[in-house]
Amino acid sequence: MSKERTSAVPAAPAYVPTDADFAFDTTIDITTDRNYASQGFWKGVFMRFFKSVRAVIGLVIIGIIIILALIGPHMNSYGYSDIQSVTDPETGKEVTARSMPPHVPWLHKLTTGESYDDPFAEETFLFGTDSMGRDLWTRVWYGARVSLLIAFVTIFIDMIIGMSFGLISGFFGGVADAVMQRFVEVANSIPRLVIVGVLATFMPKGIVLVIVALLLTEWIGMSKIARAEMLKIKGQEYIMASRTLGAGNWRIIFIDILPNTIGPIITQMMFSIPTAIFTEAFLSFVGVGIMLPQCSVGSLIEDGFNNITTLPYQIVPPILVLAFLMLAFNFVGDGLREALAPRIEDM
Repeated sequence: MSKERTSAVPAAPAYVPTDADFAFDTTIDITTDRNYASQGFWKGVFMRFFKSVRAVIGLVIIGIIIILALIGPHMNSYGYSDIQSVTDPETGKEVTARSMPPHVPWLHKLTTGESYDDPFAEETFLFGTDSMGRDLWTRVWYGARVSLLIAFVTIFIDMIIGMSFGLISGFFGGVADAVMQRFVEVANSIPRLVIVGVLATFMPKGIVLVIVALLLTEWIGMSKIARAEMLKIKGQEYIMASRTLGAGNWRIIFIDILPNTIGPIITQMMFSIPTAIFTEAFLSFVGVGIMLPQCSVGSLIEDGFNNITTLPYQIVPPILVLAFLMLAFNFVGDGLREALAPRIEDM
């Protein structure tokens, strides 16, 4: 058998890559699907929150009231406890602006064509004055500032206490969880008015009593939410991996688990703020809250309620501020709840 003669094929030269091989092809039209584009969790929360008209309206109302609470008392020269009085040029006697209805010189002249015929013809009282002669505009916004300050401070402290209590209780479980939950049940079973009554016996009436009363009652709801989130999360794989790598209990609780429970806690805090504002208003209304010469929304409502049949204008501004605050914070709380836990049809 003869061997066939084959011709040798020359080897191809080795290919050397060039910069052009790694350049982007700009001739291809690549369109990103915005519905499925990758986005962070909090960016999604932010977008869903601002899609809610009610949440945005509530946020705007809260912003307006906070701004007015900060600058409102400084928009005139009247202090919240200053009794307004002038000397009557005709009689030479000092006249106090007691129980004066809304008094706006330029508006009165625009509507009637005449100036005020009283010793306070040049003074402006947008909301009128109270029975002592103090400017209600200044007192309403100063009172709103006090109410908001009390609510924010107490809810922030309650959030820290309730969140820590609930996370620790749910994480350790067993006997520790049973004992801590029995304590929560006992604390939750005591009516708030009983707590206030006991505190009023040993403490002077005022801001401190209101803050302590809120601190003793408002942390319970947050602790229950924090415990439920802990029970849901602590068995997940990343917690086991963290423990395997040597992380201690406190690091797991406050570094690994806490950031994943903050959403529901923030939502609960938004719902707790109007409750704290209403509680402060109620305590001031019944006479164990803010005392004169200081004022809050509740004390102004209590003061106006005493004259509601003869001077109804005195109670309207604080009631409207309280109503708008309660409504706005509930709107924001609803918006946060829907943004943090969206439904499938909203995705």
